[in-house]
Amino acid sequence: MGSYKHIETCVGEYIAKHYTDTVEVGIGKNTEAARILMNAGVRVRCTDIRDVHVPENLSFSIDDIFSPSVNKYIGADLIYAIRPAIEMIPPLITLARRINCDLLVYHLGYETYGNGGERIECGVLLHRYFKASEPVKQR
Repeated sequence: MGSYKHIETCVGEYIAKHYTDTVEVGIGKNTEAARILMNAGVRVRCTDIRDVHVPENLSFSIDDIFSPSVNKYIGADLIYAIRPAIEMIPPLITLARRINCDLLVYHLGYETYGNGGERIECGVLLHRYFKASEPVKQR
């Protein structure tokens, strides 16, 4: 298993155990984590700033996190991003606050934003930059 598959697998498996309704921001070409969530029965919606090819059974829409269409995120208990550009973190935090859902980020290398948020070890290091004010649904 290649390292990116290991990362995606760890992220997908962790999220599948803790959340029920998710949005992956900036899915790009790597759909492994979203596929894991979908196969686990987790609702997963995917966005990217450009039209990218994702498997037919994944829900995808074009959206710009710097000017998001908030209705695409309503009802999510988690927004997550895998290897986002560091400048995406502030608008991701703003959106998670607005929706009142958790925000998890897997960074490229040893990047972090601010104080790094709450660190979660799940085989890889995740950063929770925002935690919803109400308990997250457990699976």
